[in-house]
Amino acid sequence: MAEIYMYADETGDLDMSGSLGSSRYFGFGTAVFEGDHGHCLWQGLQLRCRLERNGVALPQGLHAKVDSHATRSEVFELIKEQGPRLDTTFLYKPNAYTRVREAGQMRLYKLAWYLHFKEIVRRVSAPGDTVYVIAASLNTNRKEGSARHALKDVCQQLSTDRDIVLCVWNAPTSWGVQVADYGLWAVQRILEGRKCSWYEPCVAPNLSTTFTPWGEAR
Repeated sequence: MAEIYMYADETGDLDMSGSLGSSRYFGFGTAVFEGDHGHCLWQGLQLRCRLERNGVALPQGLHAKVDSHATRSEVFELIKEQGPRLDTTFLYKPNAYTRVREAGQMRLYKLAWYLHFKEIVRRVSAPGDTVYVIAASLNTNRKEGSARHALKDVCQQLSTDRDIVLCVWNAPTSWGVQVADYGLWAVQRILEGRKCSWYEPCVAPNLSTTFTPWGEAR
């Protein structure tokens, strides 16, 4: 029996109205480390401290969307070196089913997590394993409780033959969550037809799946 550590983050907003400024996709990405990976967490801490020493303020940790080009380069190089398994699932919101739209935003959130987790947990673990799921908490306090419940419910549904332990933490507290964020950011740029110089050398070699069950933007 093994211990698996799955770090999860989400991307995009939950607005399915198609309003100006809303994201085209909502999705989840995970970074998976098997067994003892304390050295990876230590390297992540060292990188963050080194960046601070060089004048890069990171009170909220690393976040690919807002970090500078130079910071992104260092983070992606470390991800390449560490080589965690990366997986992503993107739901193209313009193709959302009517029943999902009617059920509301948290239905979209839970469905995206379910479609991602049900596949990946079976691929990275075996019956009897313990899977620690460290998921980033939503930034919106109003939705955080609902999101936690959605994550927990899906994990419970799939824990019949595995011990799944859910931890919902603030992203800045976890290097693994920040790795998931970076991988997700890079894949989304490629999916949207934008450039990402780090994708091929640093992300693609570790990317196991990109699932788009509702199709892609054309």
